[in-house]
Amino acid sequence: MVSAKSDTAVKLELANRLFFRLYQCANMLHKTGSRAVETEGLTTQQWAVLGALSRPEAEGGMSVGDLARYLMVSRQNLSGLVSRMERDGHVRASADGRDRRSRLITMTEPGRTLWTQQATPKIQGYYEEVLKDFSIDDVTHTLHYLLKLLDNMKKLDDAARAEGDEET
Repeated sequence: MVSAKSDTAVKLELANRLFFRLYQCANMLHKTGSRAVETEGLTTQQWAVLGALSRPEAEGGMSVGDLARYLMVSRQNLSGLVSRMERDGHVRASADGRDRRSRLITMTEPGRTLWTQQATPKIQGYYEEVLKDFSIDDVTHTLHYLLKLLDNMKKLDDAARAEGDEET
């Protein structure tokens, strides 16, 4: 008699493949996405910062903490990135008028020009190329499942941080 794998075993096998593919996608996004905007002197991380700051709700800038939370990166990683972008003239860090201890990150005019006139068209071309075999439904479903996965990961992260707070 041949025994079928349990649902749990199948799900774990698929999970391993799924997360490995996500890892590969993240690496390829960094590699191919950075290549798409390298002539502008940008990387995918800088692209993400400029994209976050270009949103209407971020028009007045974002605190380092808010930007780190939005991008889901550590403040330490973001701090070095913002320093390089500030050196290159893409963003400005200034004291937050509401909280002098906090730095407010805003896009400079040269950064906005770079974003809107040079980077955005190349990013849109990149999206078209990468998603050329995807229907609108494919993109919608992929986005739905990635958001669902992200939500579960956030819950796991929040629980770990809450547990860490209890220990201190």
